[in-house]
Amino acid sequence: MTPDDRPLPRSETELVIPFHDVDMMQVAWHGHYVRYLEIARCELLDAIDYNYPQMQASGFAWPVIDLRLRYAGPALFAQRIAIEARLSEWEHRLKIDYTIRDAETRKRLTRAWSVQVAVGLDDHEMRLASPPALVERLLAWQEANT
Repeated sequence: MTPDDRPLPRSETELVIPFHDVDMMQVAWHGHYVRYLEIARCELLDAIDYNYPQMQASGFAWPVIDLRLRYAGPALFAQRIAIEARLSEWEHRLKIDYTIRDAETRKRLTRAWSVQVAVGLDDHEMRLASPPALVERLLAWQEANT
């Protein structure tokens, strides 16, 4: 049994852009966005009960193999942003789509996506199909949330 066409998990996290993330123009440095995505991705993985320690316990590492960001507007010092993470693919990899918005106005600031693959901790080989541990957790999430 595999997850079906019911909705896939999503989560949203808010944070305030700290002073140490901005340049002299008070704009968040582009490299910090990867950290913001990681915060949202961890919350999404927690929501499906398959976070990084659980991945490791199931015998897999899930390295990021691709990451894309498209900046539409700047995030500024002290701005509250909302980072949405949505699971969009799960069958052979984890693809997560992200949207970063101003938390108040909902204006889009950034779009991004990341791709992770399962790698066996015992043999360091990439898997061509999602491990049963992920599939089981997605099925459970769909049962509880639809």
